Order: sequence, then structure tokens, then C-alpha cells
Amino acid sequence: MTEKWVQGEVVSIKHWTESLYSIKIKAPEVKFTAGQYTKVCLEINNEEIARPYSFVNSPNEEFLEFYSVYVPNGPLSTALQKLKKGDPINIGRGGNGFLVLNEIPNINDLWMLATGTAIGPYLSILKTSESWNKFKKAILVHAVRYERELTYQETINDLKNIYGDRFVYITYVSREEVKNSLPGRIPLSISNGKLEEKANIKITPNDSHIMLCGNPEMVKDTTIELNKIGLKKHRRNSPGHITTENYW
Repeated sequence: MTEKWVQGEVVSIKHWTESLYSIKIKAPEVKFTAGQYTKVCLEINNEEIARPYSFVNSPNEEFLEFYSVYVPNGPLSTALQKLKKGDPINIGRGGNGFLVLNEIPNINDLWMLATGTAIGPYLSILKTSESWNKFKKAILVHAVRYERELTYQETINDLKNIYGDRFVYITYVSREEVKNSLPGRIPLSISNGKLEEKANIKITPNDSHIMLCGNPEMVKDTTIELNKIGLKKHRRNSPGHITTENYW
């Protein structure tokens, strides 16, 4: 193990579906800000294989947690899926990335739009009580293919119980019809107003900050629709309304 890695220990692995799984890891030396990612590394065939993964846990929780999808012929995702309690695993020493709340202004409505496993960093943020001082309402939007991929329902219900009407949870399921979930893709529902209608909240430059995380096509197409209604990319030297992170 080199100095860039902390050797952690697998605490548990939860298999949500045949391809989606979460790993909890004991590695107390790893420090990060909610919303960030780090690299996870295993030695496979005498070679270090590392990939970036977002933290699902808040910095206040005892164990690190990462949410992953099995990629056919992907050496790391295949090996991670087979880990057992007590197995060693290497973790980057600190967090990276700008999908964090200290990078954005205080705002009325924080929209967190995710596809698939990209819901992870939003859960990290929402589980951190101090994050809720930055906004009045959080709208978490999770887009998946099938209903069984709407994971972390226990965490989401906990957030609803704590924050009540301040927390809005909206789902999209694209490949089957599911009661109370929107069909299709996020960008179109911004264009036709269906997302705002479902949330009962308007997206405006004055009141909204949008975080986009996940499928690069979703991020690109949603940014285009948001630009049309007056929102622009947020940068440190040019404050705006949209913060993005692609998930591959």
C-alpha cells in the first residue's frame, strides 16, 4: 500500500439488485466534504485498479459508503461486487470534486437531479444537518430504468420524517409504468413544465440552484433546457445557478 491509500476493511455489502450494490468500509482516516468523491482501489492480477466513487455517507457517519453498478467486463466493479465482510480495500485519503454546498450561494430551492447511482453524493449532503442551513427546500430527483432501482428508500423516508415539507422527492422510471413516478427523461420534463408541476415549485434564476449528477447526456441536455429559462453554469469567478458532475 502506498501513501496515497488508506487500507480500509469491508464492513458490509448490500446487493440491491443483480447489478446494484453498496459497500460500507471502515477507514476512519479518510476525510472529505459531503458531495465529494474519492478513489477506491483493489489489486487485481498484481495490478492496482482504481476508480472514482462518491461518498454516500455523511462525514459524520462512522463508516464510508459507496454505491456502485456492476459493469460487464469491468474489472473493478466485478471484483467489488464479490467482496465480503473483513476483506481489505484501499481508499483515497481525501475527497475531491466541487459538487459541494460551500461552493454555492444560499438559496431558496436546491434541486438535486441524478440518474442511477449518482444519487449517492446527494444523500451524503442531505444527511448532513448543517447543509440544510444553505437552502429552504431540497428537491431530490432520481431517474432510473426500473422501479427496483429506486434504492435507499429507508434513507429517503428518514429525511422526509426529519424535514417534512422542506424535502421533496421525485422519481422517474423510464422502462416501465410506475404509480407516482414520472415517465421518460428529465430534460423533456423541464421543457414541458412537468417537473415543476410535480414539485409544485418553479425553477427560476432568483430562487433556484440546480445540481446535475450522472449520465453525461442527461447533464448536457438538462443544462441546455435550464439555459433556455435563464439559468447558467456556476463558476467561482462567475456565479451562476447550475453545478454539474458527470458520472463516467
